[in-house]
Amino acid sequence: MSQLGGVISLAQDTPGLAQAYEQAGVLQFHHGKFLIGPLAVKEGEHVLDIGAGTGRLTEFVAGLVGPTGRVIGIDPLEYRIAIARLRQSTTLTFETGRAEDLSRFDDGSFDVVYLNSVLHWIEDKAQALKEIHRVLKAGGRLGLNVQDPAKPHESRTLLRKAIQQAGLGDHHSDSHRVLGASDDELRRLLTEAGFTEYRSDLRALVEVHRDADSLLKWSEASAFGNFLDGFSETERAMVRVAFTDLLESKRVPEGLRLERYLRFAFARKPDNPSGFRASST
Repeated sequence: MSQLGGVISLAQDTPGLAQAYEQAGVLQFHHGKFLIGPLAVKEGEHVLDIGAGTGRLTEFVAGLVGPTGRVIGIDPLEYRIAIARLRQSTTLTFETGRAEDLSRFDDGSFDVVYLNSVLHWIEDKAQALKEIHRVLKAGGRLGLNVQDPAKPHESRTLLRKAIQQAGLGDHHSDSHRVLGASDDELRRLLTEAGFTEYRSDLRALVEVHRDADSLLKWSEASAFGNFLDGFSETERAMVRVAFTDLLESKRVPEGLRLERYLRFAFARKPDNPSGFRASST
């Protein structure tokens, strides 16, 4: 969850935020496993994880491809890649890099490319998907999950309400916009990039946080310094107080139970340049 007041800044990440993300990242890891399953990653395949973060999911995928496969994770945030590199092995490597520029990789390098809760952070989505299409092998698979603006996370809905209760909505009307993509937008973007067999579904995923503080720390870490960006320290404190009060409505014996909604989308690069499968007859 993140609330942005303007352009997303990658420069606001810190070693502390990266470490907090690693410690709390099990939530995103579990959501990512729902993404990996339908991609049917096989032993011996080459896989690219774009926006790998600290590499927890990337390491899981490396176990699927086995000793004859290869997995590469890239992320533009150096502090997170530094943590991810502690997971490196002979078949698993990490590099700093952005989705919009995959020029270090040859055409047709990968069987699978995936983006776990990453696409909404990418400014030039069309360029990124064009590059992904290029580095995939013919018949290669793409998987991604992304927030859908039509169905914001429960925590985001409560945060928007907290901003209003703090009397700051009028001053920060853009600060709680949902970064994401609808089903129609994803279909258009992937089709224009040359992908076929597009399919998607919206899933509700339950997450339980110990308390408001742990949720806020996760929000700050996952937004790499952009959480409530554009608010003054005094305004942030006001929003936090209102947000903490509102979260009590979600309390269960285990903690704060919140639903997170992600659209999972899948597509393939055509088996031949024309975009049509060769006839089997």
